[in-house]
Amino acid sequence: MKGISYSRYGGPEVLEYGEVRDPKVGPDQVLVKVCAAAVNPVDWKCREGYLDGVLDAVFPVIPGWDVSGVVVQPGAAVTEFSVGDEVIGYVREDFLSRGTFAEYVAAPVRTLARKPRNLSYEEAAGLPLAGLTAYQVLMKVLEVKRGETVLVHAAAGGVGSIAVQLAHHVGARVIGTAGEHNHDFVRSLGADPVTYGGGLAERVRGLAPEGVDAAFDTIGGDTMKTSANLLAPEGRLASIADPDVVSYGGRYCFVRPDTEDLGRLGELAEQGVVSVHVSETFPLERTADAQRLNQEGRTRGKIVVTVDWETESEAAASD
Repeated sequence: MKGISYSRYGGPEVLEYGEVRDPKVGPDQVLVKVCAAAVNPVDWKCREGYLDGVLDAVFPVIPGWDVSGVVVQPGAAVTEFSVGDEVIGYVREDFLSRGTFAEYVAAPVRTLARKPRNLSYEEAAGLPLAGLTAYQVLMKVLEVKRGETVLVHAAAGGVGSIAVQLAHHVGARVIGTAGEHNHDFVRSLGADPVTYGGGLAERVRGLAPEGVDAAFDTIGGDTMKTSANLLAPEGRLASIADPDVVSYGGRYCFVRPDTEDLGRLGELAEQGVVSVHVSETFPLERTADAQRLNQEGRTRGKIVVTVDWETESEAAASD
């Protein structure tokens, strides 16, 4: 099959498009025909070796953890899905090797849920990792409740934009940091936007003089420290970007695959509670450009890579 792979750590230039190994379908896996795969910061962090201390890389590595597509073969032990089912998945294993930036992926059934019917494949591909991160941090770690004030950083980004929608849905007041060019977008999601950077603490205190009940840090460093200082008494802090958050009494969170949580997100998407904004799409062969753009860190919503099956079929017929 065609796919993206890299045989050593490095920048976007190590990504190669071409023939990669066909996946084997284990008993508890589902072979998914990939329609779209979203790009996440963790993709380029893995590619550059930043996660080498926790995830073995079995080279060549096919990158990518997010997917939307169609089931073409359930594994021998799989009863949850049938051929033709449309699915989404956060296809993370405990090593790097068999990712989603390819024509097919063998996904463990524990990583999958049914695709929301009202989302395109491109939108649906952007839901799993970002949505699960937002859902697990807000609902399970911070336990945000109606009437509370929540601070969400990078509120226009993939994780932040879904976090804003979820917090707004449960009845919380949301303050979201974003660049001024994204303020209208953040406001449309249900948050009061504030500009990040110097003077952030004063701007947030102007909206929440008594402090915020919960803060969701997606940036780390000084931003995380500022968040800790903005908490109300008994306020809660969680970070997906900085393990040092524990020294400030907060929780460091790393999203995990959970088919029940992902199914719940799908339901919320079908109810119109959660939407996914796709800022740009790239064909599979331009995955390096997609990762390069994501690495700039200024994306509104999600960047998505797509597989053009009509083009692939035409190419196969001509071979």
